[in-house]
Amino acid sequence: MGLGGEKRKEYGGKMKKNIFYIELLRVVAAVAVIAIHVLGPYRYINGQIPLSDWVSAIAINGASRWAVPVFIMITGALLLSDTRPFSPHYFVRRRLMKVLVPFLVWSVFYAFLAGLSLQNVNWTESVQRLTSLPYEETYYHLGFFYYFIPLYFLVPILRPVVQRDDPALFYTLLGCWLILCTARLMGVSLGLVEDLVLYGGYLLLGVMLHRQKLPVRILLFVGLLALVATEYTAISGSVSKGAYTSAGWFSYKTVNTVLIAAAVFVLCQQWAEKVSAPVQRKIAAVSRHSLGIYLVHPLFLWPVRELAFTPSMAWLFIPLMTLAVFGASYLASVALSRWRLTAWLVPDHCTRCSLAKWIKSRPRYVRVPQSPGCRAW
Repeated sequence: MGLGGEKRKEYGGKMKKNIFYIELLRVVAAVAVIAIHVLGPYRYINGQIPLSDWVSAIAINGASRWAVPVFIMITGALLLSDTRPFSPHYFVRRRLMKVLVPFLVWSVFYAFLAGLSLQNVNWTESVQRLTSLPYEETYYHLGFFYYFIPLYFLVPILRPVVQRDDPALFYTLLGCWLILCTARLMGVSLGLVEDLVLYGGYLLLGVMLHRQKLPVRILLFVGLLALVATEYTAISGSVSKGAYTSAGWFSYKTVNTVLIAAAVFVLCQQWAEKVSAPVQRKIAAVSRHSLGIYLVHPLFLWPVRELAFTPSMAWLFIPLMTLAVFGASYLASVALSRWRLTAWLVPDHCTRCSLAKWIKSRPRYVRVPQSPGCRAW
């Protein structure tokens, strides 16, 4: 049983909340990540654009910082709650390599894109980025994988902790992590192990929120307070200095971001109960391509950044451009996934079919409807 004594439930005609909310989280987190990248150019042109546009970009940035932690929390919720015997071969082949190989291929592609501009092609820039590939991302959005992929090696270590009958060790680790995240906000650094420890804690937070019922209103209230404090500190500090600064409050590894991410997580859990079955199916179809969307979306932002296109009314332009890029990226991911030679470049997620395989592995199981185009069975 482990933490929370959770039991699996069978599927009915409507996707179960404890599965669907994961799909929902993937979609909203993907949208938020794209928003961060859309607003990027606005942050560093203070004085060249109206103050209201600059502040709007900073505010949207602060309201979106939970996105990356939520992706890690989803990983923790799914991998640490899996009660099947751990198989290193299966884990490496079906989990690690599914992410690592596309990451490497896209890194090479984006290294060449980085050397491309509207004026010329800078092969030297591309070569330099490829040379730095082992320790530095070749394009801005790929930095995520440098701290996400090592977290896979924590899974076989943390899973026994999560599934112990006595949860004392689990809560001790979680409490220590929160203390370290608070210390990080105060400027304390953990050196070489910082990313592994502080990002790794999100795995524990994700599985806890996945398996346990916590007071939702309190979490939402605390998360809202953290968001207000984050926005106020970053905006007031930036305005007073006349330059973009977050004083560490926009970090993914600080306690304020932890609280905001937890609030978003439980909010989606609550909202999932109210979503109709037809809408669930549409969201789940988009969710399958969340990783593909993440990998390809800079392609659609490339001309915007090359043209230094930062129109006024940023409060409106940034959300509209975010939705446009999200839609285009989804269609691109779908197109790539339909061709056998490129499908592996945009590996999809299918929570329903993962559950289907889990149920089928049991002596008695209920047949689970597959998502369209899935080859799980």
